[in-house]
Amino acid sequence: MKAMKMLTTGAVVLWLSACAGTGPVLYPNAHYQSVGDEVAEQDIAYCEQLAESAGARQGGGAAGNVAANTAMGAGVGAASGAVGGAITGSAGTGSLVGAASGAVWGLLRSIFYAARPAQPNQAYANFVSRCLSEKGYEVTGWQ
Repeated sequence: MKAMKMLTTGAVVLWLSACAGTGPVLYPNAHYQSVGDEVAEQDIAYCEQLAESAGARQGGGAAGNVAANTAMGAGVGAASGAVGGAITGSAGTGSLVGAASGAVWGLLRSIFYAARPAQPNQAYANFVSRCLSEKGYEVTGWQ
C-alpha cells in the first residue's frame, strides 16, 4: 500500500510539472543588456498577453492529452480484447480485459509522455517572437 501511495504521488508531481509553461529564451544582445532582466520579463509578459488577446493560445493542456490517450487506449484495448476473446470463445470477457488494460496503458503512456517539456503552439510562439523582435530582442528558442 505504501508503494502505491509513493507511485501515485510521483505520478501527480510529474504530471503537475508538465503543466508548467514554456517561454522564450532571449539572446543577451545590446538591447537586452541595456534594459536588464526585469524589463525583459515585463516585455515578455506584454508580448504573451498581446498574443493571447489576438487569439493565439499558448498550447494544449497536458490533462486533455492524458484523457484522450486513456480513452483511445481503452478503445483499442477493447477491440483487440474482443478479437482475442472471439477466437478463444469469450468475446465479452476479452473485451472487458482488453479495455481495462488498454486504458491503463494509455494513462501510463500519457503520464510519461507529459514529462517531456511542453512546446508552445506554433502561432503563439511566432507571435511572441515577432513582438519581442520588434522591441529589439533576439529570441533564440523556447524552453
